[in-house]
Amino acid sequence: MKSSILLRQWHDADMEPFASMNADAEVMRFFPRPLTAQESREAMQRFRQGIEQRGWGLWAVEVDGDFAGFTGLSEPKFSAHFTPCVEVGWRLRREFWGRGIAFAAAQQAVDYAFSILHLEQLVSFTTASNLKSRKLMERLGFTHHSDDDFMHPLLEEDHPLRHHVLYRKCGSVDSL
Repeated sequence: MKSSILLRQWHDADMEPFASMNADAEVMRFFPRPLTAQESREAMQRFRQGIEQRGWGLWAVEVDGDFAGFTGLSEPKFSAHFTPCVEVGWRLRREFWGRGIAFAAAQQAVDYAFSILHLEQLVSFTTASNLKSRKLMERLGFTHHSDDDFMHPLLEEDHPLRHHVLYRKCGSVDSL
């Protein structure tokens, strides 16, 4: 049976599973560290406010009525050779991994970016060693060129996750 995947505004009830996901060391393996409950609260509030202000952002992902994680669009808050830009990103609770949910949810966000926002390009990036996210980016139709790789400016010079890869996808003629 196919799951129902919904991108939606955040609900107060999302806080506990969101904080639990962000505290999970395996989920956060390719991030500098897991988040505290307070950091998760602050992030959820930022995500909620972004959607309220712009009508888009990092949406909660609901699968068959359960909070599964988030996906959506954001504007990186650092300077790099590819900024300013809009990025598509995702994070799911472990129990939702391996079911095609990240792909289906991210595809909805990509479709929104091109068909509703009429963006010319989206980016997605991750640490070079995050092969699962890289494969998902490729499955979504993003392409990687090694000359776009960068050292994440918010990570210390010797941080093992600092080397990042950038993927790009241009909007189709149909969405312009």
